[in-house]
Amino acid sequence: MSKNVIYSANAPEPIGPYSQAIQVGDLLFVSGQVAIQKSSGNIITGNIQDETHQVMKNLGEILKAASLNFSNVVKCTIFLTDMNNFPKVNEAYGSYFANQPPARETVEVSRLPKDVNVEISCIAVK
Repeated sequence: MSKNVIYSANAPEPIGPYSQAIQVGDLLFVSGQVAIQKSSGNIITGNIQDETHQVMKNLGEILKAASLNFSNVVKCTIFLTDMNNFPKVNEAYGSYFANQPPARETVEVSRLPKDVNVEISCIAVK
């Protein structure tokens, strides 16, 4: 089975040696995204809900590059630097999954790239 690199010009460039996403068969593995605005290069960190929405927009652009959307997502992983932000992150994140939300885990970590507060990765299926 071959793997295909998925790239979206509308999502931030990878900040390391990884692809935005890899498609293998009907599965799409999207790398963890942080709240970098593609248009400005700015990192959104002042408000956890705005930060989460930017992360989700970045994920959405990568899904779109693979001709998918949030309804195709079957699994997410959320990394938070402060679990006290969980309720607000959960509210923003949940607005992208009105029906049949994916499986998920949320874990607190000591630090994330670019000193952001939230990073989210996902797996989607065609």
